[in-house]
Amino acid sequence: MKIARPSLTCPHRPSLPRHPYRLGSQLAAFTRRAARRLELRSFPLLQEQFSATEGWRACLAIALPLAAAMISGQHWLAWAVFAAFWTCLCDGPGPHAQRRRLLGGFALAGTAVAFIGAWSASWSSHAALLAAPLMVLLSVTLTGAIQSAALLGTLLAVVAVVAAGFPHGPALAALQAGSFLIGALWAWLLINVFWCIDDHAALRQATQAALLRMLDMSSDLLAAREGQHREQHWHSEHGEHRRAVRLALERLRAMLALHEQAATGSTREDSRLLEAGEMIFSALIALEHAAIQQLATPGQRRAVARVARIVVLYAHQCLAQAPATARVLHLERLRQPTDPLMRGCLSALMQALALLRSDSAWARYQAEHGSDAPASAAPATNWRAGLGKGLHQGARQAAGVGAVFYAAQVFQLGYPYWATMAVVVVLQGAARQTWTRCLERILGSLLGGALALSLLHVTGSVGWVLPLVAILLAGLAIALRLVNYTVFVVFLTMLFICVTEMLQPGVGIASTRALDNLIGSAVALLAALALWPDLGASPRERIAVGLQANRDYLDAVVARQPQSTIRRLRRQAGLASIDAETALHDLGGLRRHRERLSYSEMARLREVRELAGQASVAWHRQLGT
Repeated sequence: MKIARPSLTCPHRPSLPRHPYRLGSQLAAFTRRAARRLELRSFPLLQEQFSATEGWRACLAIALPLAAAMISGQHWLAWAVFAAFWTCLCDGPGPHAQRRRLLGGFALAGTAVAFIGAWSASWSSHAALLAAPLMVLLSVTLTGAIQSAALLGTLLAVVAVVAAGFPHGPALAALQAGSFLIGALWAWLLINVFWCIDDHAALRQATQAALLRMLDMSSDLLAAREGQHREQHWHSEHGEHRRAVRLALERLRAMLALHEQAATGSTREDSRLLEAGEMIFSALIALEHAAIQQLATPGQRRAVARVARIVVLYAHQCLAQAPATARVLHLERLRQPTDPLMRGCLSALMQALALLRSDSAWARYQAEHGSDAPASAAPATNWRAGLGKGLHQGARQAAGVGAVFYAAQVFQLGYPYWATMAVVVVLQGAARQTWTRCLERILGSLLGGALALSLLHVTGSVGWVLPLVAILLAGLAIALRLVNYTVFVVFLTMLFICVTEMLQPGVGIASTRALDNLIGSAVALLAALALWPDLGASPRERIAVGLQANRDYLDAVVARQPQSTIRRLRRQAGLASIDAETALHDLGGLRRHRERLSYSEMARLREVRELAGQASVAWHRQLGT
């Protein structure tokens, strides 16, 4: 396929690492390999989401209020420290305008919640038992009507349960709320005025993540020994790369939708990379299936896989604003393979390269497929539906918080607000998410509590070390918050224990926090399973849906339906395949054992992936004929 030779200068993009596979030194490659295994069990590990800049900004955010609290000796200023940290935590990826509104809403609403929670809890010994669940219900329900405000609702609920754990009269409650407002406004100014971070940085990270996962897939195809992918050697790991790439593309798609809805800044290059990535991914699936079924010759398969790797590297060079390598220039002079499947794969890869290199090719593609482009923004969420969903989620969290506060009074727990915080942050979404978050919270709390206890033992006599450590812990927690929840909880636990020890010294804080987190996480899991449980379809049903989705995709290819229809069905088939595979591990595999899935039923997942491979092979054969 002959392509016009336009300038190879990539569109201007802020700098990224220029050698993605070198960035994937052995440690990074090992982490991505571990992430592929964990994704099967719904445990995300997204190393590309590490943000050192946000971490340093969070260090500064809590350093000033912490210094003021330590120097003045006013312990109520601890709320300014927590408010600054929570505001940094509330700053999720998205357009600037949206983030400014959400952070401003958190500062104002959080101040009101902090006052009402502390004051109402002081009315009687059992007032917190009613006040905290009610505020959790209102916070989560009302924010459900606001688009992209799930994190805002969760953090307001956290403020509510912590405030209820510090009952005060109106004067001290107002002082506490004022401290919260100072810390939140300081963090708001730091994030939005003094230290702004490009709101497209997270978008570029998501794009880079998808490219790195495709690079891993193409490199493994090249590194595999001949016959390693044969059908009789097929096993579940053959789906790892497909699952990792599809999930990375979906994360990029969701982030693109947010920026397109806000209509701020250009997402053109990221949309272009997403479309090219979909083409490359489809070709890689066809190559993988060809290796399993021993289609074409090994030499032709390796040659096309090498082209795929070069195109992925070029896409990363465009993202990083790096000059194109000479290998890209030589692709135009490649000999056409004799096998029609390999010709089709090569044609798809060259089309992806044309989109990346040529503005005119991208304009033609948008004119032909713009209305059906997968990166198009999703319609805004209906506020009534969001309110109903928020009410459902808020009622479950309120019930869990009430149960924990009641248990805290009965068993006289020392720090009940730590247990209620665990309920609020663990009880999220369906039972699958709650199960994984519960395990991650427990593990992170145990590790963080043990490390904090050791840290306090070592630094107890050195007064300046603990504040410095707390500042660094805040930065690490924010920098790692999107990478992995367990790692985030480790540093979060250490941070809260250190700050509490500095401003409200007490014996046994570390061990008590770990115990209270265990109780709160267990209650959250029970609430997810007992209160309006959202278990979703059974593993058997999900496997059936995955089979049907992939059959529909194959039938559409055989019937030569429009390309937009095939693209849509291909994406749906990939998502259904992932859902079927992860369903076997729901609740640690308990559902699979309860339903007594036979070996033959679980083996049908192989058929799911084979159908996807057959459809991709059929599609690329059509391109090559």
